[in-house]
Amino acid sequence: MTPTTLIVDYGGVLTSPLSSTVDPWLAAEGLDRDAFRTLMREWFAPDAVPNVGHDLETGSISPADFEREFARRLRRSDGSMPDAEGLLGRMFADFRMDPRMVAVLHGARTHGLRTALLSNSWGFDYDRADWDRLFDAVVISGEVGMRKPDPGIYRHTAGVLGVDPAKCVFVDDLPVNVRGAAAVGMIGLRHTDVETTVEQLQALFGLAFRPVVGQRSPSEGPDGGR
Repeated sequence: MTPTTLIVDYGGVLTSPLSSTVDPWLAAEGLDRDAFRTLMREWFAPDAVPNVGHDLETGSISPADFEREFARRLRRSDGSMPDAEGLLGRMFADFRMDPRMVAVLHGARTHGLRTALLSNSWGFDYDRADWDRLFDAVVISGEVGMRKPDPGIYRHTAGVLGVDPAKCVFVDDLPVNVRGAAAVGMIGLRHTDVETTVEQLQALFGLAFRPVVGQRSPSEGPDGGR
C-alpha cells in the first residue's frame, strides 16, 4: 500500500537538532549535562512511570508549575538552583526551523500528499508562521490531552486528517515515538539527518523531494523538546 500522508515531529526533525539547542543552554546555565540527561531518562524513558514531564506534555500542569519542579531537580556546578521563571524559554531559545525540512513539506504538498505536525509540547510558544501552507493538520499534545507514544494520539492525528493510519508515514527523532506510530499501523521512520530522511521518504512515496541542500544535520535525543 503506497502511503499518502506525511506526519512529522517538531523538535529535532522540523527544527535544528536538539543538542544544538540544549548543550549551549546547559553551558550558559552552568548545569551538569550528565545529571540533566539522567533526569530526562527518568522522566521520559519508555518504562518511565507517570510524572511531571508527562503532565507537562499532556497539558495537565502549567509550564510555570513544571519549571518550578524542573529547577528543583537541576543544579548548577556551584550547587545552586537555576532560576525557575522562564527556564523553558531559555532552554529552547535557540530552536530554529530547518529550511531543508520545510522544503520537504512544501514538496510533499506539491505532490498532493496530506501533511501533519504531531508534537509533544513543552509549553513553549511555537513559531507557527507559514504552518497553514505546510500542514493540513496540527496536533500538539498539550492541546489534545495525549502524548506520544500513547496510541490514541496517533489515531487522533490520522482521524483529523481523515486517513487510515496504514496510509501514514510518521517521522520522529526518538525511537520510542517511532515504535508508537508503528504499533497503530503507521510506517515509522526515525530521523537522524535530513539527507537520510529524504532518501527514505523518496523510496516510501516513490516521489522526489527536492531541493535538499547543505550539510548533514545529526539529530540526538532525548535532550528536551519532544
